[in-house]
Amino acid sequence: MGQRMQAAGGCLIAVVGAGAGLAVWAAHSRGRFQRFEQGPDWSVLYAELPLMVLGGTAAGLGLWALGWWALGRWVRARR
Repeated sequence: MGQRMQAAGGCLIAVVGAGAGLAVWAAHSRGRFQRFEQGPDWSVLYAELPLMVLGGTAAGLGLWALGWWALGRWVRARR
């Protein structure tokens, strides 16, 4: 595969990972904003949301790199 295709695949995986992190954060987010007998907790937006998006991106890129490493080992073993 060409270098451009690898770069495009990495970018696509990063976007998918960020979307997955956002989806995980968005599940039950209403309960995180309102605490029992308290006002809204806005730290959910500036602390948890960026961490989940960055974590999803890092996880996606880590899996992509692991896949390329395993694929490279498999191709070298078949030669």
